[in-house]
Amino acid sequence: MRPSKKERQKLLRQTIDDNPFITDEELSEKFSVSVQTIRLDRMELSIPELRERIKSVAEKHVVNEVKALPIDEVIGEIIDIELDESAISIFDVQKEHVFKRNLIARGHHLFAQANSLAVAVINDDLALTVKVNIHYTRPVKLGERVVAKAKVRKRTPNSDRTVVEVLSYVGKELVFKGEFEMYRSSQMNEGEE
Repeated sequence: MRPSKKERQKLLRQTIDDNPFITDEELSEKFSVSVQTIRLDRMELSIPELRERIKSVAEKHVVNEVKALPIDEVIGEIIDIELDESAISIFDVQKEHVFKRNLIARGHHLFAQANSLAVAVINDDLALTVKVNIHYTRPVKLGERVVAKAKVRKRTPNSDRTVVEVLSYVGKELVFKGEFEMYRSSQMNEGEE
């Protein structure tokens, strides 16, 4: 039995509060109603569309955090970051990112998202990519959303190098993985963490 409109809207608000990055299409599936019904529910509840929710989260949590490059130079939108620990960005594959003949995303866009996230997660004014080992696990297509997750794997004391692993997903499927060795201008001293 379907919940009443009031119950659905309450669950909708709770679902979006728990995951502000959920799409109208995913909500439509979850609640077994049309995308239009979800949009109308969001409007009645004054819940902004996905793009606005992403911007809001990014503005609150990210803008003042990133040091190594201007936020507008990051490919994709950073939605979460903890410097020298981890970061997450999303990238929606648009028409200008794909090959016309097969609608598959050009690899350099996925690489750029991962590389800029690896730079952004470094807690330093200067971070440069030194060496990279990457692997594309499946093609990404027009309209898909790529979620990249960066994790600082190794930061050696008295060294100017940091290793950052980036895994990129479409849904739950891994589409790209990379290990980025990053140069940083300041070294971590013994005892610092």
